[in-house]
Amino acid sequence: MPKLTLSVDAQVVARAKRYAESRGTSVSRLVETMLDMVSTPVSEQDETPPVPARLRGSMKRGSVADYRRYLERKYR
Repeated sequence: MPKLTLSVDAQVVARAKRYAESRGTSVSRLVETMLDMVSTPVSEQDETPPVPARLRGSMKRGSVADYRRYLERKYR
């Protein structure tokens, strides 16, 4: 299985570890499950994964292009 290195705030890591432990799993398994959820299309005809599809419309103003620009600035 390939490895993935992530940079995450220390407080988030601590909370994730507590959450995982309380559910009898690992942070790696939680991240894998989350990534699988956001990257798997609902069906072959729908290219939008289920989690982003549920979030669609939650932005009151702006567009997808605005959000992409925001993310590009944030993660430079």
